[in-house]
Amino acid sequence: MAAIHTFYEVVEEKGKVKTHRKRKACPRCGSGVFLAEHEDRYSCGKCGYTEFRKK
Repeated sequence: MAAIHTFYEVVEEKGKVKTHRKRKACPRCGSGVFLAEHEDRYSCGKCGYTEFRKK
């Protein structure tokens, strides 16, 4: 299992600290589930949603 700090980036903008997600969220499961990054596609391990990358 990956550590949580690999999914988020902490950035300071105009004196405020904000977090940005590094990976895409699953459109079916919601914002709490990230898509796995494969060579040619993104996939969700929870529901099986797959999104192919364009070449």
